[in-house]
Parts: sequence; C-alpha cells; structure tokens
Amino acid sequence: MKRLMTLFVFLFVLMLASCKTENKKEIKTETISFTKEGDLTIFQSETDSIITKFDIEVAESEYETQTGLMYRQSMDQNQAMLFIFPDVEVHSFYMKNTEFPLDIIYIDENLRIASFQKNAQPFDETGLSSQVPVKYVLEINAGLSDSIGLQVGDSIAFTKK
Repeated sequence: MKRLMTLFVFLFVLMLASCKTENKKEIKTETISFTKEGDLTIFQSETDSIITKFDIEVAESEYETQTGLMYRQSMDQNQAMLFIFPDVEVHSFYMKNTEFPLDIIYIDENLRIASFQKNAQPFDETGLSSQVPVKYVLEINAGLSDSIGLQVGDSIAFTKK
C-alpha cells in the first residue's frame, strides 16, 4: 500500500511538472502610430496672428477619449491630439500609461484657451483638472506651450478630415 501511494504521488508530481514545461509565449506590443485626422491653428489673442499650426489626431468616442496618447512612445513636434467632448464641464486628465511628458491645454466652448497643465509627467495617475468648464482639450509635447508663448485667451480653429 505504501508503494502504491508513493507511486501515485510520484505520478502526480510528474504530471504537474509536465504542465509547467510549456514554453511561454512572447507578448508582442504593437506600436500605435499617429493618424492625421485634421489641422489645428492657434491664434494670439491680442493680434489674432497665427502662433502655430498642428496636425491633429481627434479623440471623440468614449474609447478614444479614455485612451488618448497611452501606449505611444513619442509624438512629433508638429503633432497634437484634440479631444472633443459632447459636454462643457470641468474635465480631468491623467498620464496613466502615457510614456512621454505632455502639456495639456484646456479650451472652452468658444475655442479659447481656458487653462493649462504644463509638463504632465509620464505614468503619473494624479488627476490634472481643467479648473473651469471646457469642451476641448489639446495635448502637445511638454514645453511647447511655453516655447511658442501660448497664453490663456489665445484661440484655436480646427478642421477635421
């Protein structure tokens, strides 16, 4: 009986060990590339002169607005993501799974810059509030809002393809 029990335990251990020998499959992550879906121009509030232009990718659906620029390694300096919300309210963003720093520009329903969150850091899950009700949010590479001199009150215009 003792031999039978030992044999049973040995077979059981052997069976468990054979289950663990399956090779682990490598998980491949797909690179998400920028898709130009429109153009955006920013105008200086006092002179109405053009400050800069961006190629934009537009986030409108719930999935697109929740995902944003997550899982991307970078974005060109002339590229931006424009979020368009169906409502005008205080919106909050965070940098979960976002791999590069951003300037987050909050824009009201009149297409005027209402507030900023500059130099939002990668992977930071702290909520970054618009502080005031907005309808649009523009994400650009960190530091760009300062280098091109954006200010609250400047305005935008955009076209979607």
